[in-house]
Amino acid sequence: MIFGNSSSGKSTRAKKICCIEGQPHLDLDTLAWMPVTPLERRLLVESEAEISNFIRSNTGWVIEGCYSDLLEMVVSSSSELITLN
Repeated sequence: MIFGNSSSGKSTRAKKICCIEGQPHLDLDTLAWMPVTPLERRLLVESEAEISNFIRSNTGWVIEGCYSDLLEMVVSSSSELITLN
């Protein structure tokens, strides 16, 4: 799990790790927001279901983002935590 401030390099680091390790990548930005303008947060239960499905479907993974409510769902399944500032 990679977390940190916006524009701290989370996505870049996650993509590099996934390329080297051959692991799937989940960017929490892709499920935190509904595809509408102006942006609107998805219901937490919807995001939680997608995160759970991703974790169950993959034996290894990299999940990254800056949403504390979503990261809280990931931390107990994580074997490594990387913080970027």
